[in-house]
Amino acid sequence: MRVIFMGTPDFAVPCLERLISDGEEVVGVFTQPDKPKGRGHVMTPPPVKELALKHDIPVFQPTKMKDGQAFEIIDKLDPELIIVVAYGRILPKDILERPKYGCVNIHASLLPKYRGAAPIQWAVINGEKVSGVTSMQMSEGLDTGDMLIKREVEITEEMTAGELHDILSPLGADVMSDTIKEIKAGALKPEKQNDADSTYASMLDKSLSPIDWSKEASVIHNQIRGLSPWPTATTTLDGKVLKIHSSRVSDIKGKNPGEIIFNDKKLVVSCGNNTSLEITVLQAEGKKAMSADRFLLGKKIELSTVLGK
Repeated sequence: MRVIFMGTPDFAVPCLERLISDGEEVVGVFTQPDKPKGRGHVMTPPPVKELALKHDIPVFQPTKMKDGQAFEIIDKLDPELIIVVAYGRILPKDILERPKYGCVNIHASLLPKYRGAAPIQWAVINGEKVSGVTSMQMSEGLDTGDMLIKREVEITEEMTAGELHDILSPLGADVMSDTIKEIKAGALKPEKQNDADSTYASMLDKSLSPIDWSKEASVIHNQIRGLSPWPTATTTLDGKVLKIHSSRVSDIKGKNPGEIIFNDKKLVVSCGNNTSLEITVLQAEGKKAMSADRFLLGKKIELSTVLGK
């Protein structure tokens, strides 16, 4: 099948790899423009572009999708199907309707929950017990098209958003491959989404990072997991930012929110409703991330010290 692939980050790479290994004819790859990275601001291609170039697949990086130029490229490539995986751009109606089989999106949630840009992170932040991948026939709305195939996975109590990402990414390739097989066989049974059950997963930014220690430990634990590896949950100690990379809910009874209530090889902080949280990995300004016991060897934190003040 003649396929155009649209995707940008690491999450999308296994899907493009599977298209190639499945023997589909990938006639072009659309991805976001190269961006400056690191301290030197070196222009860096997206991971999807790097893979496409290794396989001599033509790469296109339009800055707009609605000015007609992207459609002209797609029209000449004459795809039977467009696969979209974390591309980061909204496709206009003329592009959605151009391929024989339309456009199929591989979305990292169990739709209709968590439509939008950051479904993996918000599922963890909100303490969901399950997540998954849904293939969807794309429409003009934001992740509103008919559902095609779903696969579900468990979210464990300690799993971070980064770890869930690494599980869902290859699962997405499986879902995509199965969806294409079903398209070829004419066996798909599209299911309409119930908009009443939908939730929106907005893009993450650093405004979500500061920890409010008056919240219960489980809520803060989910925040820490959901913001790992980026943008990372934070608090302050002695007026300096402290990044919190991982934690676990403690059974020690809490006192005042933010107060250090245990500091002997373990670092336990009091949270709301008399709960407490053990910080297991943290990072001081200008330092590398380290376990709490190593951190405490180098820095004495007195009991009753209050974080976030």
